[in-house]
Amino acid sequence: MPDAITVARAQGLFNVVGGMWPVLSLRSFEAIYGAKTDRWLQRTNGALLAATGISLLLARPGSEGMRHARCVGTGSALTLLAADVVYVPLRRIPATYLLDAAMEAAWLTAWWTVRIPRTRSGFRRTASRPA
Repeated sequence: MPDAITVARAQGLFNVVGGMWPVLSLRSFEAIYGAKTDRWLQRTNGALLAATGISLLLARPGSEGMRHARCVGTGSALTLLAADVVYVPLRRIPATYLLDAAMEAAWLTAWWTVRIPRTRSGFRRTASRPA
């Protein structure tokens, strides 16, 4: 079972690469995922996905940072999965987006199975030492 930091870094890299793809080469992206009418929107969404990935890559180790990473990771995966499973059947996007849906479901599964230690409060306790 992977640990939270591994999931955060892996999903972060996946989102940065996937997000930057249409920004850097819309032609190759459209070759796989179909032509887009609003190319600016595809590039904007890609840049937002890359920003989400950067947030995951920069998440601090430890319970607080990993809880934040889980929130960002599951939120982005749920959003993208929902778009894929809603808009493919409506024929607004091609069936190749179901490949992305499968990957987003895998990220959700990874976050579901990873364990993040909980702390009782936001404060660290230090042991008091006798004088």
